[in-house]
Amino acid sequence: MSAAIGISACTGEAPEKVDTSPLSTAYAPPFICNYVPKAAVEQITGVREPLVKGSLNLAAKDRPAIGACSVFQNGGEKLSILRIMLDTAGSRGQIDEQLRDGSKPLPSVVPDGFGYYVTDPNVKTRVGSVLVRGKVRLGIELVLGVEGRDNEADVVALMKLIAPKLIMGTGTPPPETKD
Repeated sequence: MSAAIGISACTGEAPEKVDTSPLSTAYAPPFICNYVPKAAVEQITGVREPLVKGSLNLAAKDRPAIGACSVFQNGGEKLSILRIMLDTAGSRGQIDEQLRDGSKPLPSVVPDGFGYYVTDPNVKTRVGSVLVRGKVRLGIELVLGVEGRDNEADVVALMKLIAPKLIMGTGTPPPETKD
């Protein structure tokens, strides 16, 4: 890190300032993967115009809520930086087991929902969170967060932002969706 600061000093460029503001609570377009506000993803990953693959789909009469959304850096090695999974393999027992193993409980996000979040002890910017309601499970893995941001708070805030739409099935794809 000091080498990067030294290079910035030699070239006359100031080091990039980290946006430490709390994640926006605005659920507004444009969206990625149908239901995830792009601005929130950019804020918690620090990547503008990230590459995105996948979609998240609400439950319907003939199908369960399922999907996957992967977000990648848009340059260099195009590393995975954020993953969101929606499936029907959840159970309260999974959450209880994680909590017994030291994960932190999620605050209330949706009625009858239970969840946890945990930081990877080996990579301080890597945070995961899971929320279960019935059998519907929503998982968020911030693979590469922004150093200097509160990555735990970011993942919890992202869960609060998207879970009501995805777990409760109250959202409808907006006309301006973008993948």
